[in-house]
Amino acid sequence: MSNVDLNIYIVKTVAGEERNVADMIMTKINTMDKTSIASILVPYGLKGYFMIEGGVLEEIEEIVKGIPHAKGIIKGSVPLSEIEPFLMPQPSAAKVKIGDIVEIINGPFKGEKAKVKKVDINKEEITVEFFESMVIIPVTVKGSSIRVIDSDTEDKK
Repeated sequence: MSNVDLNIYIVKTVAGEERNVADMIMTKINTMDKTSIASILVPYGLKGYFMIEGGVLEEIEEIVKGIPHAKGIIKGSVPLSEIEPFLMPQPSAAKVKIGDIVEIINGPFKGEKAKVKKVDINKEEITVEFFESMVIIPVTVKGSSIRVIDSDTEDKK
């Protein structure tokens, strides 16, 4: 890699093909002698886009050209501060709020619907109360074991 200032560029792809396009670009880069590309980031949950860190935009455009499912590069570089949320994954419990309606997606209560009563982000645990139980008993489940069906937010009022 040469002594070039690195910038972050956004590559637009067909939704769902982000990983495949990034892999094809990596294969192409590995056959080159020199390149200013330092890294490729394919963040989970960002559909239709991924990021390339490199020095020369024209070189990146040339590499991306001809790759199936790649639609091009968005003009201009992106500051690191805008992609920081993609660099540190958020715990799944951080997206859940007290009062949300959730469905249990695995474990012995799979398929049951419940209301969130408590969220412990540090432990990744959520305490819920099931709707269809005879006796209301709070049950604590892992944040990865639920899916939010309806969010009880202030926006609804």
